[in-house]
Amino acid sequence: MIADLAARYAASLDQTMRTVVDSAPDSRDFLTLLRYPLGWVNADGQPYAGGTGKRIRPLLVLLCAEAAGGRWQDALPAAAAVEILHNFSLVHDDIQDASPLRHNRPTVWTVWGAPSAINIGDALFALAYRALEGLSQTGLPPELTIAAWRILNHTNLELTRGQHLDMGFEHRMDVTVEEYLSMIEGKSAALLAASAQLGALAGSRSMETAGHFASFGLHLGIAFQIRDDILGIWGDQAVTGKSAATDLLSRKKSLPVLFALERSPALRRLYARKHFGKREVDAALELLDQTGARAEVEAREAAAFQQALSALAGSGVENAALQDLRRLAAALFGRSA
Repeated sequence: MIADLAARYAASLDQTMRTVVDSAPDSRDFLTLLRYPLGWVNADGQPYAGGTGKRIRPLLVLLCAEAAGGRWQDALPAAAAVEILHNFSLVHDDIQDASPLRHNRPTVWTVWGAPSAINIGDALFALAYRALEGLSQTGLPPELTIAAWRILNHTNLELTRGQHLDMGFEHRMDVTVEEYLSMIEGKSAALLAASAQLGALAGSRSMETAGHFASFGLHLGIAFQIRDDILGIWGDQAVTGKSAATDLLSRKKSLPVLFALERSPALRRLYARKHFGKREVDAALELLDQTGARAEVEAREAAAFQQALSALAGSGVENAALQDLRRLAAALFGRSA
């Protein structure tokens, strides 16, 4: 479903992104490092055929532009901007989390070192704004082009605020459910909200209409992250590609865990142990079941999804692209990987 929708825009999106990235000055292997996290080349600079990810955020931009009554082509600069910005955040996240792999291949910092990866992340950040400059060539009024820049600026602050909270949570045992929800609004949902808002702004040229789409993206992003948290504990390893025990083994403070920690002294004692292996993971799973954590977070996911659909309905528009947007939201809501 997602792949079918993305295929409609894939070639144009890819070309727009390549034009932006290739506009950077080429110095030794600088362009190789820029292209690598986007899935275009391997570490030697040769074409890479392993895939570029689902590209959900630019897909949202382009679908929302159509759903808001405009041409998706006019939103290509914004679509390129959010995907390049997303990859900036991933390059830096991988350093901060010491993650060795992304999309089943070595992360930028493990190949070229953390200093080079920080620098490449910074360059991708700058290129996201260069991509957004293209909106001025689509006939978008200057005041709305400036509004688009403000949206991206706000989103950057939310991304970094969310990451700041997330890193702090690693060293705290008193994180609350509400603090966690605030964190994912920044780290996960803000960019989905911006994607929907920028697309609708390019399509409708109305801040009011774009606001309804922003609310849709925000709540969809919250539901999306909650689904990730559910899959991180109860997902099928054959489908997700990672052990369902991974999140518990690392004692990740995901939403189900935080809900259960607030209600189970036994789980709090378990999480405080110095050693945490398979035996502790099995015990943690049992305690999660006893607290009803899965049912609680699934209810929160469903509520966020319904809020997203209500925001779409509030936009007052109805067309084939909006129906596709609902189908995309449903596919993300019900996904198993």
